Amino acid sequence: MTSRETYIISPAVAEDAPALTLLVNAAYRGEESRQGWTTEADLLDGTRIDLAAMQELIATPGTTVLKYLDNGIITGCVELKKTGNKLYLGMLSVKPFTQGKGIGKQLLQAAEAFAINNGCTIIYMTVISSRSELISWYVRHGYQLTGERKPFEVPDSRWGIPRQELEFAVLEKKLIL
Repeated sequence: MTSRETYIISPAVAEDAPALTLLVNAAYRGEESRQGWTTEADLLDGTRIDLAAMQELIATPGTTVLKYLDNGIITGCVELKKTGNKLYLGMLSVKPFTQGKGIGKQLLQAAEAFAINNGCTIIYMTVISSRSELISWYVRHGYQLTGERKPFEVPDSRWGIPRQELEFAVLEKKLIL
């Protein structure tokens, strides 16, 4: 049996917050993130999320953070927030040294199943518009650019410090219930 056959995807709980915080920051920021292809280290300094923000996210009603456990170790996660018949997908993260092994795709499929099970007909997300490789990955998985752009605004430095002017591209996928 391979390690990919021993995975579990389930909702995160408060006790998972420290491991999830480390995972998300490793996937997006700093030198460790450069081991994978999803790094934002050249675009932003600082952290992607801190422990208090992760704890708040997990505790927020209407928000679910799914965690991907491989042999009991959290190696991936995704944030899901239901708003009416839409589901926001954010913070899809995979440990850098395990990227490219299908974990992100499995989390995306779990997010889509979650959306359908919760009566959502659309999943949408925002991606930094200059991250063409990541946008292409989502497009290959059925998401489409809407043409909408949103300003990249960080409420405080816990979310990172932009090195340049950034904006978000909005992507969405229509689901069949």
